[in-house]
Amino acid sequence: MPARLSDEKAAVRRAGILTAARWCFLNFGFAKTAFGDIAKRANLSRTLLYQVFKDKEEVFQAVFVDWLVSRQPAAERAAKGPGSPYERLLSVCRLLALEPWAEMLGTLMGGEFLEVCERIDPESHALYRKVARECVAAILGDEASAEVFLLALDGLFADQPSMAVLEQRTQLLAARFAVGSSKRGARS
Repeated sequence: MPARLSDEKAAVRRAGILTAARWCFLNFGFAKTAFGDIAKRANLSRTLLYQVFKDKEEVFQAVFVDWLVSRQPAAERAAKGPGSPYERLLSVCRLLALEPWAEMLGTLMGGEFLEVCERIDPESHALYRKVARECVAAILGDEASAEVFLLALDGLFADQPSMAVLEQRTQLLAARFAVGSSKRGARS
């Protein structure tokens, strides 16, 4: 009987699987990624991969949670932390949108990643959107402004811009909304 992995080694193995799976999903897409592709990229047998995850959907959900949902505590700290509304808004955008986009950019199937997550794991996707809305609302002062800001932010990705263009667009958007945030705060 094989020896059981220590918790530390199991965590390292899981992290390696998630990194390999993320690469596969971003480059092959969800539909064309096979369980064997993930195992091969992670330098594991399929049997070992099945010991960690029951199927491709479970791996995808874990990738989404590990890669994007795990950013939420840092985004919450950035939203409530020091700095002007503009600086905090940019920090939240960088954590939740720009940094992941930098990794998606240049991959064949990166553009479909969030759509697939919404279909496969609507609860995690909804949580991701909820926390983003709460972070932005904490900065802008109300849910309606946060929702409009996030819709506008989503639109910045429509033509799959370079990072430089996306950064510039995000700065412009944040500047427009942060100004409104200051005015709303003064009226309160």
